[in-house]
Amino acid sequence: MSDDLFAAAASARLESRQPLAARLRPRSLDDIVGQEHLLGPGKPLRSLVERDRLSSALLWGPPGTGKTTLARAVAAHTEKVFVQLSAVTATVKDVRETIAQARHRLGEQGRGTILFLDEIHRFNKAQQDALLPAVEEGLVVLIGATTENPYFEVNAPLRSRSTLFRLEPLTTDAVRTLLGNGLVAEGATATDEAIEHLAERANGDGRQALTALEVAVALATARTDGAGRTEVTLADAEAALGTNALRYGVDDHYDVVSAFIKSIRGSDADAGLYWLARMVEAGEDARFIARRLVILASEDIGMADPTSLLVANAAAHAVEFVGLPEAGHNLAQAVVHLSSAPKSNRVAKAWWAAQSDVRDQPAGEVPAHLRDAHYQGAGAIGHGRGYRYPHDDPRGWVEQEHRPEGVADRTYYEPSEHGAEAEVARRRRERRTPRGG
Repeated sequence: MSDDLFAAAASARLESRQPLAARLRPRSLDDIVGQEHLLGPGKPLRSLVERDRLSSALLWGPPGTGKTTLARAVAAHTEKVFVQLSAVTATVKDVRETIAQARHRLGEQGRGTILFLDEIHRFNKAQQDALLPAVEEGLVVLIGATTENPYFEVNAPLRSRSTLFRLEPLTTDAVRTLLGNGLVAEGATATDEAIEHLAERANGDGRQALTALEVAVALATARTDGAGRTEVTLADAEAALGTNALRYGVDDHYDVVSAFIKSIRGSDADAGLYWLARMVEAGEDARFIARRLVILASEDIGMADPTSLLVANAAAHAVEFVGLPEAGHNLAQAVVHLSSAPKSNRVAKAWWAAQSDVRDQPAGEVPAHLRDAHYQGAGAIGHGRGYRYPHDDPRGWVEQEHRPEGVADRTYYEPSEHGAEAEVARRRRERRTPRGG
């Protein structure tokens, strides 16, 4: 019963004030915790902002790494007006109205506009295209924030006109610093064990750490009935993280995705389904999950089961065609198929080896017998001379060199004996081209 009273008192305290993360939001670049690779002395983003040379930018990073905070701090270093839109709720009409206001402001007041667009990856192509003219002419400085890979989610024309800055998860030391600032703001203290627990469980997410701390302080205050000094204990921290998980459901993006891929690669269908469910329940973009399955189908299975790529592609199509939650069944089927399929990374290794040769070796000439011989005069210069047409041979193949001399002796693809790839290996042994043939 007393635990319920403490929880009720803590909830009332939380509802009566602005969230701690909002109260601690930095006002300048110097106040930002973390992201030293961008904001340290002489680092790229700091240099551009201090010289007022920053053009449109994309801030890419996991939740809670300070994308919105950084955008506001950048705006504070300029004379431009800061306007914020969320791609979750904004429409093309909203974008056009913002651009029209920016044009009016520039003409009447001579002040530029910074347009901060949160979750820019949620804008469709038409919405992103509506931004292009204003960005191109410099009418607005666009700062877009995204948790998704902008090479997949942001249109190429808009991306090419923006500088990409990658924000990293906060280090444990940076999170400890945030927690210390939060305790000062709350007028509370905490045991070392409580701070370590909150810092380690934050997974680099500053907002999550501060939210958990705020709950922990509220629980500690309710427990002591506000009498005397409020000290957060390990028990308070553990309880706060449990409350935080229920309220926000945030999973660590990179670790869960890594576990998901490694489970399927390890042929553990049950583990693959578990991590799939974790991602879907946490709100992970289903298109991102589908893309990872398509990549895995070739990188970790390849010719051992060629149908795996078809299954993964079908699941990706189902995500676009059906959408969640129903497409969860399609993703689950793909996970079970890919987990159960025989594994081979020989196609991936062959691709990497071929890429390496193209990058590192001199680019040899196309052999004369393989050159285009379909135009008039090609034969006179030797193009196509000596080419042997495989279909003229009853076996359907002929001994013939198909690469430049410098890489003619290289073997990239070496099939395994797993699944269907064993048959590929048998055919390759039969058709191994003698060098110099």
